[in-house]
Amino acid sequence: MPVDLLISGGFVVMPNGRRRANVAVTDGRIVAVGNDRPAASQEVDASGLLVLPGGVDTHVHLMDPGSTEREDFPTGTGAAAAAGVTTIIEHSHGQPVRTVDDLRDKQDYLRGRANVDFGLAAHAWPSVTDVAALWQAGVAFFKVFTCDTHGIPGHDAAALRHHLTSTAMVDAMSLIHCEDDSITADAERLLRGYGRTDGGVLPEWRDRDAEVVAAAVTAILVRRTAARAVVAHVSHPEVAGYIQRERAAGARLGAEACPQYFLLREHEVHEHGALRKFTPPARARTDADEAELWRLLRSGTLTHMSTDHAPSTLEQKAAGDIWNVHFGLPGLDSTMPALLDACARGHLSFEDVARAYAETPARLYGLWPRKGWIGPGADADLLMVDPGHTWTLSNDAVLSKAGWTPFDGRRITGRVVRTYLRGRVVAEEGKPTGGRDGEFLRRDVR
Repeated sequence: MPVDLLISGGFVVMPNGRRRANVAVTDGRIVAVGNDRPAASQEVDASGLLVLPGGVDTHVHLMDPGSTEREDFPTGTGAAAAAGVTTIIEHSHGQPVRTVDDLRDKQDYLRGRANVDFGLAAHAWPSVTDVAALWQAGVAFFKVFTCDTHGIPGHDAAALRHHLTSTAMVDAMSLIHCEDDSITADAERLLRGYGRTDGGVLPEWRDRDAEVVAAAVTAILVRRTAARAVVAHVSHPEVAGYIQRERAAGARLGAEACPQYFLLREHEVHEHGALRKFTPPARARTDADEAELWRLLRSGTLTHMSTDHAPSTLEQKAAGDIWNVHFGLPGLDSTMPALLDACARGHLSFEDVARAYAETPARLYGLWPRKGWIGPGADADLLMVDPGHTWTLSNDAVLSKAGWTPFDGRRITGRVVRTYLRGRVVAEEGKPTGGRDGEFLRRDVR
């Protein structure tokens, strides 16, 4: 009996190494990886290419339903597929999931709107979130803020402890945005009082102390409550250090990295203003700062990579002063390219990419072993990658509704030439193929 698809002759990459092997697929699942060459209804020659697991991006905002002029599921997941991401976890601030009914309504709304598979997260409101019911209903995690941001109320230390205690009772996962509200609010009062509206307010308003204080408190409380959590978008090594210390003491605590903290520089706010308005803001000042972040990702101190894709159009970024325009950057178009290029520049190996942008996030958020690896029983979410192809990221090629990238003009080595979702081609040569067969994922899917 022939298999449905055989990808032959490529170098299959996993976190523990790579080898030339054939990948056999039937009914959307991988059935064999090895030297055997079974008969196949379709055979694809991957000679000279790498075969990587599809990217698993666990921090994505597609504003759908809600502010779909900024992004929606068809465009956002199309950008994901083209770049090599086959699974996302999404949550929207404009219409947050807070109840089981909200979750079910969103699942119904999104049928037929996704090019890749997706999980959905819930937002935690201080003292009013029914953690057990939402977790049982299938949310991927609870998004928690330690500051009032995006219209979502923040958790002070007492509220955060209450939330983590509730999640520990059902072993639920939280993704925690760490900035201390009292510090950011005090800085905002001072800066507004001085009449400041320049881009330079960003690193002064959302300063390092605010992130360090909130991350340190979060890390301690995660350990003391025996909860599970990930600190979102770690912006600099000092934050990672506090997380690592509590992890060494027993905390079940991940540390999420995002490419903007590696590749953008703190001083760019003075030139680019609102186009560098994301929070926490960029902290790296030198190439040495960037190199240290890559080292932390290689070592596993930073456990995995996500985009924090939160786009706005150029027109929206220009529609107000620095205080009023939207936070956020587009990232789905550029994160896998940035990781492949980091391999070419010697910061990462392709095995690191398979670990940090596929296996580890899939494990953390309960999608393993169906997602995040190349092995029998896994979904055939596969990338064919040309590691030597050199090209340029540009605004003109962005598929997100944002229509721009903070990495416009950046030369990249390494490109995804084809993306498979459950054995079907969903993107080729940087373009989605148009099929919207993405499915909602529950945790611990098999």
